[in-house]
Amino acid sequence: MTLPHYILIVYWIVYYILHSVLAATSVKTFFKEKYGLTRYYRLIYSLLVTILLAFILWYQYSFLSPLLWNIPLLKLPAILLLIIPGGLIVFISIKKYFVLLSGIRAVYEKAPVHELKIMGIHRYVRHPLYTGTIMVVWGFYFIFPYLNNLIAVILLTLYVIVGIRFEEKKLIMEFGTHYLDYMKRVPALIPRMSSSPGQENEDPV
Repeated sequence: MTLPHYILIVYWIVYYILHSVLAATSVKTFFKEKYGLTRYYRLIYSLLVTILLAFILWYQYSFLSPLLWNIPLLKLPAILLLIIPGGLIVFISIKKYFVLLSGIRAVYEKAPVHELKIMGIHRYVRHPLYTGTIMVVWGFYFIFPYLNNLIAVILLTLYVIVGIRFEEKKLIMEFGTHYLDYMKRVPALIPRMSSSPGQENEDPV
């Protein structure tokens, strides 16, 4: 593994640390109280992490990385079983919650509404955006099995597994037993095909 690959690892780790730290309740409270960013913090946060993500992706593909293996037969299954369904899950998640997650709502809405909505795809998994993203990036890795892509997908997967724990601690603080009950009924990333989905606040996808 060459120096650019080690730098790439550092970049991704720093990015995920910043992503989590800036999303922490204590950090958000600090910036809101000190700089009055109560309404626009999430929007600024979304713009910042997007810019950093674009930079890291540019760096990731700015140098040559070795091909780890070449199995053409895996490419079609990767597209059909990972990229297409994963991309559909990501599209549905972003379509339904982009305004809320990006912070754009703060531009036109004075007081954000804090409500736990369990509907659509969230009746099957608690974090569908993470599920779809992991499927897509691993699918692309099987099509383009280069070392830089392997580094990216492994670190992303680890970040999601660890990050969910911290994210759900905040959700439990915000929604209490309501979210704890939701956690008992619905898995985090992989749906339970043998059990019925959560029925609360149903809304068709």
